[in-house]
Amino acid sequence: MSAVEIVVVDIGGTYARFALARVETGRVVSLGAAVVMKTADHAGLAGAWHAFARDTGRPLPRRAAIAVACPVGTGVLKLTNNPWTIQPGLLPAELGVDRYVLVNDFGAVGHAVAQLGPEHLAYVAGPGGDLPEEGIISVIGPGTGLGVAQVVRRGGRCLIVECEGSHTGFAPLDEVDDLLLRRLRRRFGRVSAERVVSGAGLLALYETLAEMEGRSVAPMDDKAMWDLAVSGRDPLAEAALERFCMSFGAVAGDMALAHGASAVVLAGGLGLRVADRLGASGFARCFVAKGRMEGLMRSIPVRLISHPQPGLYGAAAAFGG
Repeated sequence: MSAVEIVVVDIGGTYARFALARVETGRVVSLGAAVVMKTADHAGLAGAWHAFARDTGRPLPRRAAIAVACPVGTGVLKLTNNPWTIQPGLLPAELGVDRYVLVNDFGAVGHAVAQLGPEHLAYVAGPGGDLPEEGIISVIGPGTGLGVAQVVRRGGRCLIVECEGSHTGFAPLDEVDDLLLRRLRRRFGRVSAERVVSGAGLLALYETLAEMEGRSVAPMDDKAMWDLAVSGRDPLAEAALERFCMSFGAVAGDMALAHGASAVVLAGGLGLRVADRLGASGFARCFVAKGRMEGLMRSIPVRLISHPQPGLYGAAAAFGG
């Protein structure tokens, strides 16, 4: 079979990314430059799709692979962290496609992990070397929300399992997290891991540390909080970022245990943003701190996917798989 050109889309809570790709016999041959749009600038997928078509300047291929930040089923899809809804049955007419594939956004990242080489998997913790050829790879990463998936390698084949592990309960590590949990519980009732290990989690951590120190903090949104934390201008914001890395490690370790993983791959827009801090942070310590399972946890390699667009690449891989 010759290579076919498709439109690939990766829709998250804040951004929708579009590109053209070529796939052949289940492999990604090429991935074009990404066009990134704010989801808030468009009423839905169809509007963003046609904006991409205008940007491309030529008719789009009639095949598409679309990754969405929500569970994928046969009914109406409601994205978890943005107001878009998608009705799969209307996509051929709305987008002008003859064939399409819908995949969960972190399922798409799982497809990327299954195909990308070691040059796109940076060392974070655990044993060195390539990822194991057999077993389960947990894929986890924070962005607007928190994504989780599994790559199951058996007998030279890969199965991608989409899951909603981010909605498991948040487990406090210490007295700081106890206070964080109480603050979040007052606001949300049940507190999931995603409430902490996601874009909004850093601000919640910052406000918790400020309360412990008896400090007042100026109101700010999530983006301003992240900009402040990575700027190095505010020691309390840097302390909140360290706590974020610790929570990220703890949750990643919990997922590895729950999945029976033989490796973990970190992803997500914020995963890349903290990439240069993970090694020096408490991430690895909290990843392995699982009591009687600590020896097992030390045997698990942890890598960070460094490909600039794993969601788009993985959507293309899902189309061809």
